[in-house]
This record gives sequence, structure tokens and C-alpha cells, in this order.
Amino acid sequence: MLQTEAFGNSSLIVVADSPEELLHTAQYLEGNLTGAVYSAADGSDDSLYAQLEDVLRPKVGRLLNDKMPTGVAVVPAMNHGGPFPATGHPGFTAVGIPASLKRFARLACYDGVRPHRLPASL
Repeated sequence: MLQTEAFGNSSLIVVADSPEELLHTAQYLEGNLTGAVYSAADGSDDSLYAQLEDVLRPKVGRLLNDKMPTGVAVVPAMNHGGPFPATGHPGFTAVGIPASLKRFARLACYDGVRPHRLPASL
């Protein structure tokens, strides 16, 4: 069930008995458009969040905190991509610069991520 492709409205809710079980389960996820993490508002789970983000960030195009993913708007700021198999980026061309370079880049969106949890480069 963890890797079954679903079309339309679908959610996978994972309840783990321990932090270790949570991280172990997250390692088995394949590429997805989004990943939502619900966490403690007081920051008491920041250490676990950091470990989980390290596992999830390469697997999802859009990482959300404490909210459900919304619909996809057709605007430049909306990231509707992710690592394979979530998308293969079929819209990119192999001809010309900068278009050809985009084939080797991956957009990453942080949605609702608390400022202290964002990468230092942001």
C-alpha cells in the first residue's frame, strides 16, 4: 500500500510507534509531488523534524508543514514537480541554454516551513 499509485484525492497517513520506525518508513517512500509533516508548534520535535526532512526532501517536490496540500494553481511560483517517478520533467528541451540546463535541475518548494527549519542558503 505504501507505494501504490493513486489517482484523485488520496492520502497516506503514517503513524509510527517510535522516531526510528518513522524514519525507517520514510526511507521506503519513492518520489512524490508533496510531503506533509505535522509537528509540534513549540519546536520540541525540531531534532526529529530535521532527520525526517533529510529523508523526505530528496523524495518530494513540495514539503509542507502543518497543512494539507492544496490544488495546483497555474502560476510561475507553483512547483508541480518532484523526483522520479513523481515526474519526469517532459517539458524541458535538450536544446539551447538555459532551457537545456533545466533538465538537470530540480525545483524544491518549502510550504509553511518555519524559518528556522529552512536551509541556510535560503
